[in-house]
Amino acid sequence: MAGMHAAPRAEDRSLSGRLVRAAFIAISLAFLTIILVVPVVSVIGYAFSQGARFYFDALRTPDAVAAIKLTLLTAAIVVPLNTIFGIAAAWLIAKFDFRGKQLLVTIIDLPFSISPVIAGLVFVLLFGAQGWMGPWLQERNISIVFAFPGIVLATLLVTFPYVARELIPIMQMQGREPEEAAVSLGAGGWTTFVRVTLPSIRWALLYGIILCNARAMGEFGAVAVVSGHIRGSTTTMPLHVEILYNEYDLTGAFAVASLLMLLALVTMGAKTMIELYGSHRRRSAATLAAQTLGREP
Repeated sequence: MAGMHAAPRAEDRSLSGRLVRAAFIAISLAFLTIILVVPVVSVIGYAFSQGARFYFDALRTPDAVAAIKLTLLTAAIVVPLNTIFGIAAAWLIAKFDFRGKQLLVTIIDLPFSISPVIAGLVFVLLFGAQGWMGPWLQERNISIVFAFPGIVLATLLVTFPYVARELIPIMQMQGREPEEAAVSLGAGGWTTFVRVTLPSIRWALLYGIILCNARAMGEFGAVAVVSGHIRGSTTTMPLHVEILYNEYDLTGAFAVASLLMLLALVTMGAKTMIELYGSHRRRSAATLAAQTLGREP
């Protein structure tokens, strides 16, 4: 009798577990639909509300073309600089002990904890006409705030943690033994990095670069403060969308927004593919290691 009662209770627990799992999946899908799918469909719908011809005409206006070029150029400058900084900072933090190490980690995390608007105001206080270096820059006819250099600096500030923050945990988990072994065998610093360190962090590095690029193209707050909103000159794609929306040019605003959204989706798709490929490589390596150990006597 005890066995007969135990079996139904086990079946009930199994059914209850499946129902709970199905409920959580349904809630997650509903949340994603409301937060992600509906806005994406709405943007595309508004963008093509007056037809494909008006959509492409909105993207070919001089101001839109200038905003697209400025966004891509800013990302092309910021991402390589942040990549170099991220690799150097992660290498230094993970592989060496030095005074001020915790301070460096705190500085890297700082952009995550402050508002992008505050980051933009920092450059206005430094390089604006009434800022600390404003008079000196004006005497030499150098423009940083309300010009392209200010946009690059603001974007650089808010995006520099992304590559470093992806690499630091990976390098710390790997430890220092591989590099120490390479150095003990006579390898130089550059050879050690290229042949030992870089192959082991390449997927995390690429992942960090993708995240940094996505943030650089979509940054609004810091760039809005330092750009001056000069149409055709210092307006990136997010700022151009805001200008068109404030002018009630909804179709044009959503047309540019759809292009920015497309770039974001491509970025996230590349991120997902990298994650899947990295997981496949790790599983393959684990399977190969298990098979190798199984063949050993």
